[in-house]
Amino acid sequence: MQNDNTKSLVHLHFLIFLWGFTSILGALIDLDSMPIVWYRMTIASALIAVYFLLFSPKSFQLHKGALKYYMLGGLLISVHWVMFFYAIKISSISLTLSILSSASLMTSILEPLIYKRPFRLYEIFFGLFVIFGLYLIFGVQKENLEGIVVALICTLLSVLFSLLNGKLIQHYPANNISFYQLLTGAIVISFAILFNVENPASLIQLSWNDWLWLFLLSSVFTAYATIGSVVILKHVTPFTMMLSLNLEPVYGILFSLWIFGEQELMSTQFYIGVLIILGGVVGNGIYKRQLKKNSPP
Repeated sequence: MQNDNTKSLVHLHFLIFLWGFTSILGALIDLDSMPIVWYRMTIASALIAVYFLLFSPKSFQLHKGALKYYMLGGLLISVHWVMFFYAIKISSISLTLSILSSASLMTSILEPLIYKRPFRLYEIFFGLFVIFGLYLIFGVQKENLEGIVVALICTLLSVLFSLLNGKLIQHYPANNISFYQLLTGAIVISFAILFNVENPASLIQLSWNDWLWLFLLSSVFTAYATIGSVVILKHVTPFTMMLSLNLEPVYGILFSLWIFGEQELMSTQFYIGVLIILGGVVGNGIYKRQLKKNSPP
């Protein structure tokens, strides 16, 4: 059992390493944000469908009353991804990922309202770190105001998506949720493209590099990562997974500096703001773990 836990933790950090690279692929692909998400969700849902056919046909079962929630989840995650890649295109990877770290603050405010539980003072306390870090970032990135606003909305959608799935996972299988949310998201984006792209045929006129990045994004970074994260939850608690996910912005920013160099280089004040945000997020996680250890069995 201990060996399974260790393997799952190693697997989890490998997935986080992959997710940290997602923003790099978005910057490398020579497409607007909406077509990128359309390819990502369409190819990923097709690959997961093949996986179900080969290994888990029962996973196709659509549970009664679930469809409307799956459609809502698909809408949230598809718009989130569109705005995520759009923020990267109009600002930078480092800025976008640093704003995404504010998800913990948004969660500390929205979760009590949606789940109808009391507010936790320590979450608000650590949320103040996020506010201060964002204040420093805003101070040196005023010229990227549009990118900041888009990234904040993107983060809010991500939080709402996570809170929705926190409810759904109590009633439905995780792989079933992921597949139908990706599929409905792909359908939503398909309609959006039909009404917003003058020449849809141009979307397939891509370079070999773009096709490669899109396939990697859809297969390894979405389909495989989605299924892998579900398998990991057999041996790793959701809390451990969420605490570990705080490393994703760190990986993404380091990758962007390594690949794009000076193009992604920010001021010292920016990085201080990012470190303060991460400090608040990680501090919140550590405090929660201590509370869990000290609570009576």
